[in-house]
Amino acid sequence: MAGTLREGPFEGPLEDALAGGPGSALRLYWLGQAGFVIDIAGRRLVVDPYLSDSLATKYRGTPYPHVRMMPAPIAPAALTHVDFVLCTHAHTDHMDPGTLPGLFAANPAAELIAPRAVRHAALERSGLDAARIRLVDAGERIALSAGLHVTPTRAAHETLERDEAGNHRFLGYGIAAAGVTLWHAGDTVPFDGQVGEVEPLRPDIALLPVNGRRPELSERGIAGNLTLREAVALARSVGASAMIAHHYGLFAFNTADPEEIDSTAKSTDDPAVSRARPAIAFEWAPG
Repeated sequence: MAGTLREGPFEGPLEDALAGGPGSALRLYWLGQAGFVIDIAGRRLVVDPYLSDSLATKYRGTPYPHVRMMPAPIAPAALTHVDFVLCTHAHTDHMDPGTLPGLFAANPAAELIAPRAVRHAALERSGLDAARIRLVDAGERIALSAGLHVTPTRAAHETLERDEAGNHRFLGYGIAAAGVTLWHAGDTVPFDGQVGEVEPLRPDIALLPVNGRRPELSERGIAGNLTLREAVALARSVGASAMIAHHYGLFAFNTADPEEIDSTAKSTDDPAVSRARPAIAFEWAPG
């Protein structure tokens, strides 16, 4: 669907901006790292919320202490009117035991959507019973409500991985409603077949991680993502007219340079590149 992704600041805390619940327009708010609030077709989706300091506690005193560079923009219990929470994989900054129980307690009707390959982690970290969890794998298009659909896609965080049953451990999500589609790629690097899988979804907006990858981190089990240049090329290849760069600015040892993102945004118009930022709302304007 032809349109323009507009961005602008909102006043006050994020809690106030979200207090009225979702409207019919597509609006996005960044939670930090890969986390987003997505209001679409009258529903509120939350993707990969990390709103605690659970990783700082886990890695205190190690070479990579996971101390936050930016505060959580909202408390889990203050994030309300949520219909669905989508987790792309089981790394803690995407499926956080310090965030999910409080978020679901504040939204007792909300459901969790997660990769089938990480069922145990989804149950354990969310605190939900199985009836409130939808487990999915790549290619399994599901309806969330009338006219709102999600299609999981494969992701390679740095490799494509499957469980013993063949289910993918890392996913992205194509989210479509009211003639607009956005694609949250999950944590991924480029891989053979990626463009051919995503292009048929006809994404208008691509939400892509841009912190790159470094051998010294990969060797310690800290998997990397797309570089900024790779992300722009991927967004262009799948036909997205707009791209939001994210997965930076949370942990100092594993981030990207915001000035480089902004410079790329100024010099690139295919796709139009934006940088996810706190206190900024993105809105899709059809046209």
